[in-house]
Amino acid sequence: MLPAIIDIEASGFGRDSYPIEVGVVLPDRRSFCHIIRPAAHWTFWDKSAEAVHGISRRLLLEKGRPPAEVADTLNRLLGGRTLYTDAWGHDISWIGKLYELAGVPQLFTLDSLRSLISEQQVALWHPTKEQVILELNLTRHRASTDAMILQETFRRTHGICGEG
Repeated sequence: MLPAIIDIEASGFGRDSYPIEVGVVLPDRRSFCHIIRPAAHWTFWDKSAEAVHGISRRLLLEKGRPPAEVADTLNRLLGGRTLYTDAWGHDISWIGKLYELAGVPQLFTLDSLRSLISEQQVALWHPTKEQVILELNLTRHRASTDAMILQETFRRTHGICGEG
């Protein structure tokens, strides 16, 4: 069974950064992605982060969903699940900011994707990931795309190592 993967894009890095997009890929490969309208006090913006993910602050303000709505949607979709991330240290902070602002409990947990990966998979991870990106033509650095890449890389390295 494939792991559920979550990826979060943010306004930048550091204490003042906040989530701007959440992407999820479930074990059945369904994917979901939501851009988040920044709260009034979420003002930090790093142009170099924008250059990577390609999401402008203006797009967030015009098309983003309110943080409480995103938190509720994620709870309904993911309640009781463990989701895996390749950037646990950042993602746990950003998802925490989302739920703190929304004022609702988070009904799912995050864990490091590394906790699922064997040493054999680690050795194969980067070249396999590059192959996945090329084959699937997934060059856009966005949350749901990144989650799909991670899940497919896990699937391929897991199978190569004879574990699935």
